[in-house]
Amino acid sequence: MAETHYMSQEGLDKLKKDPAEALARRPQISAAIAEAREKGDLSENAEYESAREAQGLLELRIAKLQDTIANAKVVDGSMLTADKVQMLTRVKVENLSAGGRIMEFTIVGENEADFQKGRLAATTPIAKALIGHGKGEVVEARVPSGVMKFKIVDISL
Repeated sequence: MAETHYMSQEGLDKLKKDPAEALARRPQISAAIAEAREKGDLSENAEYESAREAQGLLELRIAKLQDTIANAKVVDGSMLTADKVQMLTRVKVENLSAGGRIMEFTIVGENEADFQKGRLAATTPIAKALIGHGKGEVVEARVPSGVMKFKIVDISL
């Protein structure tokens, strides 16, 4: 069964541009393969192997992008409430494991995540721990370095 990819409409629109850009690279890679093939013995031709590997990686990327788009589910922001942490909500937490440091995240789909911009993928341990909880609750997140505790300070849209 295909995995559902939750995202905003903005994220889906941006993602839909990626396959076209990847498909546009196909002729370049095909030309590189043809050029390398002309150089003779393919068993010892590093350029040929490199071009074939690039082609394989490109095809894998195209297939993954197409799968993500085909299985995308757009989260309707107008249907959201700020009573519990969920996709597309902005959550302010107090990191009880780091001396009370205040952190803010917007919970987004994996393709839209950017930790530097405060966009946390819903598939991360911290987001998974926060989702479904309300303001004032303390939650624990199991991260690679151990267990972290967070108190939810605020939730907004």
